[in-house]
Amino acid sequence: MNKPTYVQDYQAIVEVLNKYNEGGKQAKSSIMKPAFSEQATIFGVDGDGKLIGGEIQGLFDTIDSAFRPSPEAQGVIVNIDIVGTAASARIDTNDISGFCFTDFFNLLKVDGKWIVVSKIYHTHVAP
Repeated sequence: MNKPTYVQDYQAIVEVLNKYNEGGKQAKSSIMKPAFSEQATIFGVDGDGKLIGGEIQGLFDTIDSAFRPSPEAQGVIVNIDIVGTAASARIDTNDISGFCFTDFFNLLKVDGKWIVVSKIYHTHVAP
């Protein structure tokens, strides 16, 4: 049996992150849900500098009820770092409902599959 290479792992992580990007662009959580562990978390900081977030379901609820992406909205994978069965990644997204996002993801390789276990985000107003 061949061991996976970092190239294969990198490509697999890109596929997972593209599910997130596509779900955000289409404002459909059903597209991005397979990228996330059911136990995943999401956290950010509100306008008052307070920590907000919790279970990943909050992201899905927001996407389905409030996301209105621009047709030009794009999410770009900025970097991916892999160490064994752990990885981190950054995606920059523009013009989703008038906001831009910088998202930081933590992923784990579980049973041979990469899955997002946490997301930390920074939101700023789109230009």
